[in-house]
Amino acid sequence: MTSSDPMTRTVGALTVTDLPGQVPGLETLPHVLRLLAENHLRQTGPAGRAGLVAALEAWRQGRAGGFEFTFLPNRLLMHDTTCTPALADIAGLRDALAEAGGDPASLEPSLPVEVSVDHSLAVDLYARPDALMRNQKSEIARNAERYAFMKWASVGMERVRVNPPGTGIMHTINLEQLATVLEIGAEGRAHPDMLLGTDSHTPMINGIGVMGWGIGGLEAESVMFGQSASLAMPEVVGVELIGALPAGVLSTDLALEVTHLLRKLGVAGSYVEFFGPGVSRLTADDRAVVANMAPEYGATTGFFPVDAETVAYLRRTDRPETLCDAVEPAFRAMGLWFDPAARPRFDRQIAIDLSALRPVVAGPRRPQDRVAVGAMRGATEAALGRALTGEAGAAGVPDGAVGIAAITSCTNTSDPRLLIAAGLLARAARARGLAPAPWVKTSLAPGSPSARDYLSRAGLLEDLSAVGFDIVGFGCTSCIGNSGPLPAEIEAALAEGRAVAAVLSGNRNFPGRVHPKLDLGFLASPPMVIAAALRGDILGDLLTEPLGHDPDGRPVHLSEIWPDVAEVEAVLTRAFRPADVPGAFAAASDNAAWSALQVPTTPRFPWDPASRYLRRPKFASRDERCRLGHYQAAPLLVLGDDMTTDHISPAGWIDPQSEAGRWLIERGGDPADLNVYAAYRGNWEVMLRGLFTNRLAVNHLAPGLAPATTVLEGEAPQPLWRAAEAAAARGLPVVILAGERYGMGSSRDWAAKGAALLGARAVLAQSFERIHRTNLIGMGILPLQLVGGTAPAAAGIGPADRIEIDLEPGTLQVGQEVSVRLHRADGRTEALHAIAAVETEQEVRNLQAGGILPAILAARIGNGASRLDSRAQAAMHD
Repeated sequence: MTSSDPMTRTVGALTVTDLPGQVPGLETLPHVLRLLAENHLRQTGPAGRAGLVAALEAWRQGRAGGFEFTFLPNRLLMHDTTCTPALADIAGLRDALAEAGGDPASLEPSLPVEVSVDHSLAVDLYARPDALMRNQKSEIARNAERYAFMKWASVGMERVRVNPPGTGIMHTINLEQLATVLEIGAEGRAHPDMLLGTDSHTPMINGIGVMGWGIGGLEAESVMFGQSASLAMPEVVGVELIGALPAGVLSTDLALEVTHLLRKLGVAGSYVEFFGPGVSRLTADDRAVVANMAPEYGATTGFFPVDAETVAYLRRTDRPETLCDAVEPAFRAMGLWFDPAARPRFDRQIAIDLSALRPVVAGPRRPQDRVAVGAMRGATEAALGRALTGEAGAAGVPDGAVGIAAITSCTNTSDPRLLIAAGLLARAARARGLAPAPWVKTSLAPGSPSARDYLSRAGLLEDLSAVGFDIVGFGCTSCIGNSGPLPAEIEAALAEGRAVAAVLSGNRNFPGRVHPKLDLGFLASPPMVIAAALRGDILGDLLTEPLGHDPDGRPVHLSEIWPDVAEVEAVLTRAFRPADVPGAFAAASDNAAWSALQVPTTPRFPWDPASRYLRRPKFASRDERCRLGHYQAAPLLVLGDDMTTDHISPAGWIDPQSEAGRWLIERGGDPADLNVYAAYRGNWEVMLRGLFTNRLAVNHLAPGLAPATTVLEGEAPQPLWRAAEAAAARGLPVVILAGERYGMGSSRDWAAKGAALLGARAVLAQSFERIHRTNLIGMGILPLQLVGGTAPAAAGIGPADRIEIDLEPGTLQVGQEVSVRLHRADGRTEALHAIAAVETEQEVRNLQAGGILPAILAARIGNGASRLDSRAQAAMHD
C-alpha cells in the first residue's frame, strides 16, 4: 500500500520509507548504501532526493563525486571510560555557558545516550568462587568518585541513562537489550534502527543487521547536540561467503580469517558487507563475532543484512513478539531484506569458502597475523628474533610460557555456543584429571550476566571452576588491559628474560595491550584458551601434541576432549531460556553499591579542587582558537608505523615512578594502588602526563630518547608535557609526524585531546586510521597525509628543523593539497607532498571553528557572545 506521503508506504499498521520507489535500481546497491540512503531521505525529505539518486547512479558507474550523506542516528552508545571525558566536556561547557550568562541546564543531549559501566573491572582475584563478588566490590571502591559523576549526569540529563557495573559489556547489552532492528515511533512511523557508539567495536551490532559504527567521543558530542553527521560516499567492499563452517571450526576462527584477509586487501575506512549463500549458514551469534572485529580489519562496518536468522535472534533474546512479527514485512517493503542469491555491485569484493577454514589463532603482536594453531612457537620466535628454549627458570616457568589465559571480551563471550563449547571442554578435561599449569592466570568474564544462568543450568560452572575459569566479573577485563597483577612466578620469569605470552578470546593483542609487561599475545576461541591454559606454554601444537597427562600417566589430546557440534547444540537447547536475558540484566541492575552513591543535583557539576579523578576540562572554554594558518613549527614527536591509540593515549596500571604517578602521589594517591589510566580520563592533568609512555612509542627526533620525552632546539631532553609547555611559553608552534596507520586501535579520544594539550597544530602521517583522524579534526588539529617520500622516522628530522605549513582557514577544502616545506637546520629546504585528510564540508567547518567543543559553545552562546568567529556558528548550524 502507499501512504499520503509520496516518500513512504504503508505496511500493515506501519509507515516506512519507500526506498524502492525513491531510489531507482535499489536492488543493485549494497545494503549499507541502501540504509544510508534511507536515513538521508528521512533527514532531508524530498529536497535531498535528486542529489542522492544522481550520486548513487554515479557510484554505479564508478565515478567519484562530492556527494555527502546526511546521517543522524536514533541513539548513541558509550561506556564508562569514553563517557567520562565526554561528560566532563559537557560539564565544562555548562560552566562556560553559565559564565557567559546562559542557562547551563539548556545544554542537554537531543537523542538518547546509553552508557554501560564495563571498562573499569580488573581481575584482582581469579580461580576462586568469590572472585566475581570481590572484584566487583573493589571496582566500586576504586571508582566511586567517577561513578558518582556519571550518576550526576544521568540524574541531571533526561536522555542519559547509565547501566550500572555488573550489567555486562556495552556491545553485548546492545545486542541483547537495546537494539530493535526496526525502530517504531509515534503513529506507526518505522525505520531501521541505526546508532553510533564511542567504541571501535560498535559494529558488532552489524551482525543482526543494525547499521552502526564506532566514532570518537568528540564526534559523539556533536551528534549528541543535534549536529547531523556528514558522510562522504564510501568505498564498499563485498565479502562473498560460500559453503558452511566444518565441524570443529568456530566463529572465532572465521573472524580471525576475515581479519587476516581484509587487512591484507586493505579496507581502511571502507564499508564491508557480507553476501552470498554462506551468510545464511551462519547464526546471528556467528555474524556478530565477525562484525565485532571490523576495526581489526580496518573497516567502518562489517555488515550482515537482516534475514530470518535476525528475527530468530530477536526471539531468542526475548524481544516483544509484535516487534519480531513486524521486522520481515517492513524490511521487505523497504527493499532491505536479505536475498542470499543476490549479487549487488561493490567497489571491490573477495570470496571466502567457509568449508575450507580450519582452527586458527592470531598473534603474537597483531590481530591480523593469523597463524595455524601449531605455529604459535614459530610465530613467536620470528617476532622475538630468537629461539624459545623451553627451559624452566627458578620459578619453574618455561621460556615460552602462557602467563594469562583469559576468556574475555564481547567478541567471543556474547555467543552462547562458544561459552558452552568452553564449558564442555572444561568438563572433559576435568574428567581426565587435567588442570592448568600453576603459573597461568586464568579468568572468565562473560559479556552478559545471562551467561551465568545458562552455564549454571547446564552444570558447566563447576567444570569451568575446576580448571581455574571461575567468573571474575561481567566486563571487558583482560581484553582492554585490566588483567590485574601477574602471578609471582610470571613476574620472576619476566625478570629472568623469559618469553611469556597471553592467550585470550579478545580482539586485540598489541604489545602491552593485555598487560603492560606482556609483549606477546594470541587471540583464540574460548575453548582454545582453556586448552592453552592446560598445556601452559606455546611450545607445541595444541591440536596434535598432548595437553597433559591423566592420573594414570596417559597423554590427553585436544581431539579427545573437544566437544562436537551436536553436543553444544543439545546443551544450548536444554540450558538457554530467552527470559534469562532481560531477567539477568534486571537483577544485575539492582546494584546496592551503585544505588548508595551520593550525587549532586545541580545543573553545574561542583568540581572539587582536591579531586584526583576529575578536573574541569582545559579545552571546554571560550579561549580555544582555530589552529589553521601559515606558520613554521618545531617537530615535537617523530614516530614510526602502527602507532596505535594504545601507544598514544595512556592505558593500563599507573607506575608510581611515572610522571602521572608522581603527580597523583603528591596529591595523596596510594603508590600501591594508583588505579588504571582509564579511570582518570576526566582529569587532563593525569592524561597529559601519560601521553606516549608506552615503551614502543619511540620518538625518532633524537637518538636514545626515552618514552614520553622529547628535545627542543638548544635544550636537554625533557618530559613531553614539559617541552610542550616550554614551546608554548616561547610562542613556538609544534607538530607531530608519524608513519603508516597512525591512530589504529581503540576509539579513545584522549589520543587526540592529548595532542591538543601538547599544542599540536597539525599531525603529518603517511596514513591515518578513520576514528583517530576524525578525533583530531574534532580537536581542531589538521590531519595531513604525506604522499610518497621518505617515512618521517627515517628522514633524519631533528629538533632544529622546522615544518612550514601554509593553510589559512578560509582556503581549506576537502582533500586539497597543502603547501608543506621542511626547513633543515643546515639551510636546505624540501617540499613535502601533503593532502588535507579532510573528507566532508562539515569537517572543514569544524577545523575552521577550532574544533567541535568551541562550535557547540559558540552555537549555544549566540552571535557576538563568543570570542570565536562566525565559522563556529556555521559548524553547528548548517
